[in-house]
Amino acid sequence: MTKASICVYCGSRPGLEPAYLHQAGQFGRLLARNGWQLVYGAGDVGLMGEVARTAREEGADLFGVIPQHLLGVERGRSDLARLVVTQTMHERKKVMFMNCDAAVVMPGGAGTLDEFFEILTWRQLGLHQKPILLMNVAGYWDPLLQMLEKIAAQGFAETSMLHSIRVVEGAQEAATSLARHFAQQGA
Repeated sequence: MTKASICVYCGSRPGLEPAYLHQAGQFGRLLARNGWQLVYGAGDVGLMGEVARTAREEGADLFGVIPQHLLGVERGRSDLARLVVTQTMHERKKVMFMNCDAAVVMPGGAGTLDEFFEILTWRQLGLHQKPILLMNVAGYWDPLLQMLEKIAAQGFAETSMLHSIRVVEGAQEAATSLARHFAQQGA
């Protein structure tokens, strides 16, 4: 049986709320303790770097995917089990998602939103059934959740879109939800 791989989308900056960095570190530790591999953007900065650092310290394998033009900016880690360097951001997103069993979306900026909406759209189109967890640390994603509800209420998406996302408050709830999912799947 192969270990589960969790794709984490999050900011390449730490954000201003200390809880963001704390939960990123907690999730990295929990990811490793559950024996899961981290699939992520290969950077060593911000929340992304914190998840990777703590996961690696606890013994997790790291699968990093980074576009060539970001190698210097996001200071790619050198202790990865596997590193894929892509030519474009689009290729990065595809490689990350194709190599995971579930996705966790933590606080982040426009890039994180781009990643989230792409996998949500793919789910709506029936291209995958992987779990999508939105880690709503300190209510960070509340405005996004309100917008998604409005999109459905105004008829621009089926209400089933809202059920494609599992909203969790923090790292422990995310890990528990993923463990439950994998146990049900026999993984």
